[in-house]
This record gives sequence, C-alpha cells and structure tokens, in this order.
Amino acid sequence: MSEQPSNDPFEECELSPDAILGTHTFEDVLFTDETETPVNVLTGETPAHSQASVDEARAFAAGIDSDTPHIALPASVEAQIETASKPYTAAAFFHFKATGSLKRHRAYHAAYNSDTFSVEFEADYESGDLTITVEEEDCQSEFENV
Repeated sequence: MSEQPSNDPFEECELSPDAILGTHTFEDVLFTDETETPVNVLTGETPAHSQASVDEARAFAAGIDSDTPHIALPASVEAQIETASKPYTAAAFFHFKATGSLKRHRAYHAAYNSDTFSVEFEADYESGDLTITVEEEDCQSEFENV
C-alpha cells in the first residue's frame, strides 16, 4: 500500500504557519539610495558600475522572469568590487537575506505556494523596509452557504 502525499504545505518546514501569520516588517533589508557602495581611494569617487538608483533596482527586480515576485536587495561592497557589479541584486520577496532566516524563508515560500494562505508584500525602497502579510484563506465552500 502506498502512502498518500500530504496536503500540508508546511510538512517540510521547521516553522509552523503561526510563526508567519499576520504582518511582519523586516527593517532596512532592501536596496535604497543609502546602500553602501565602494569608493575609489585614489579618486574618492564611486565606480560607475556601483552607481544606481532605486528605480533602476526596482525595475531590475520586477524584470526577473519568474512566477514569484522579486525584490532588490543590497549587494555587499565586496561583491561589487570583486565582480564589478551593481550595488543591488534580485531575490524572491521571501528570501532569507530579507526575512533573516532560512526557516522563515521556507515557511513564507510554503505559504506563498499554498492555496490555504494569501501572501502579500510591500517593498518600501525609501526606508528599506519589507512588509509581508500572511493570512489564512477562508476555506469555506460557496456551496456550504446555500
């Protein structure tokens, strides 16, 4: 006899849905105009590759071809220097660099991919704050109300 697959989206998560239900704000995790960029010690100027605007970063993140919405996160100064890259990178809105832990990342991902929960987020690139709201969907059938 074979086992039926579980319908629990949190089956492989270390956190329960209660850990992410409601609204949570993760402060200063997004790329902003204040994101640190490298400075050439000889000229005192930021290299051209590290000059970027929030609008450019937001457009880059929005342009990622994925079913999951992306946000712009700051790239480390070291990464910018080593790879001559922009001062931002894109990641899923529930990425562990934004939410602070891999456990939360997995829980938000499970909720986002589940029909049991509605997940919304707001990326405030002015403050650098990311707000994620998770609510349990009303699973009541429309036929139950007849």
